[in-house]
Amino acid sequence: MKDDHHAKIQYTLVERKIDYHYQLQKIATKHELVVTKDEVITATTAFGLHQVLDVSYKPFSSEAGILYLHTNQGVFPFHIHSNPSTFIETFLLFK
Repeated sequence: MKDDHHAKIQYTLVERKIDYHYQLQKIATKHELVVTKDEVITATTAFGLHQVLDVSYKPFSSEAGILYLHTNQGVFPFHIHSNPSTFIETFLLFK
């Protein structure tokens, strides 16, 4: 059964590695954070809505900020570059 009621927001994951020449390399990849009526899905984990206590947002500028997913396993930060209001409203609607 397909659930058409969900919200998505894109986030950037930055991985830092030291290369062969001992230079710091930053590798940025884009992923989607999805909230459905049952769960919040990240690139690596799916949290049931009963595991998610809250969602908050801290803006850094008009274009960037961190979306915090407060779960019973800890707080998970997601670097985003768009307005998270639809995502947060959808989460609160399903919660």
